[in-house]
Amino acid sequence: MQHARRFLYQSGGVRLTPHKRSGRQLSGSEREEISRGIAAGESARQLAKRLGRSPSTVSREIVRNGGRNRYRAALADAAAYERGRRPKQAKLAQRPALRTLVEAKPALCWSPEQIAGWLRRQFPGDASTQISHEAIYLSLYDPRRRQAIDRSLTQRLRSGRPMPRPKIARRPTGRNIIRGMVSITARPAEVEDRKVPGHREGDLVMGTRPSAVATLVERTSRYPAIVALPDGIKAEQVTPHLTRSLLGIPPQLRRTLTWDRGREMAEHQAITAETGMPIYLCKPRSPWQRGTNENTNRLLRQYLPKGADLRTFNQADLDTIAHELNHRPRRTHGYRTPAEVYADLLNSGDALTA
Repeated sequence: MQHARRFLYQSGGVRLTPHKRSGRQLSGSEREEISRGIAAGESARQLAKRLGRSPSTVSREIVRNGGRNRYRAALADAAAYERGRRPKQAKLAQRPALRTLVEAKPALCWSPEQIAGWLRRQFPGDASTQISHEAIYLSLYDPRRRQAIDRSLTQRLRSGRPMPRPKIARRPTGRNIIRGMVSITARPAEVEDRKVPGHREGDLVMGTRPSAVATLVERTSRYPAIVALPDGIKAEQVTPHLTRSLLGIPPQLRRTLTWDRGREMAEHQAITAETGMPIYLCKPRSPWQRGTNENTNRLLRQYLPKGADLRTFNQADLDTIAHELNHRPRRTHGYRTPAEVYADLLNSGDALTA
């Protein structure tokens, strides 16, 4: 096991693809034919017809390797092999200015995807400042690209791991039945398309038991709020803090709340009576029915690890975390931030209608 782990760390968890020739490329024997044909005075078109290749393929092959007077089959084949070797020098190693921009963002806990999207938005049309998030991940994980980026930045990723790991599905756990619950199947159809703002999703994020915080996410803007639960996770302990947070939302953006089927929602009717927000509960073992909230909770794990006692975070601490999340660019918003989108909703007439 230790030997396998050592091997994986050496490769950065990135599968190394063996170098092999593609059947679409010219072979060594074809290059010999080209060399003999040049010596015999044949044109590129004649050579291409005899080899069953495109004339442009043969012409480029000759020009790329010194022209008709300097073409040598063995040298051309060796050069083609070197050009095909991977990995090539990473883009971040070639462009120090781009590397500086990319390395500055993980300090703000930005993901590679957010960095890539922000660069496209910040420098539109400038190819020298563009890079894909896949290329950033490879520069971080692949040890063959050690000069491309500071690999210690893997500690600033949400996973904090020095190499990627495959996702493993967890076995779902059952939930108890809650009295008077209203199933998500009764939720208004307008919630689905996200065109009407004010519909929210929520759940608990657990630390060391019984510590937890509650999260509330507005579906249209993906704007999250985090609620401290200093007293515990039972329904009578969660209800007052959750109610207070919901009442702090402008009435026009307080429409519905979708929650996981947890016992902390046993007093959901009291919350609805106080806030005017109907609460709909998901089906058992169906967290995907509140996927926006699940994604937000995953982002929060970067700040609130599972092994931490979340009672040590007061409301001011959680507000600071929420502020940072709300000012990260999101792909779904064209790399605008949730804060920008939420501000537009507050200022638009859409939030006052429907």
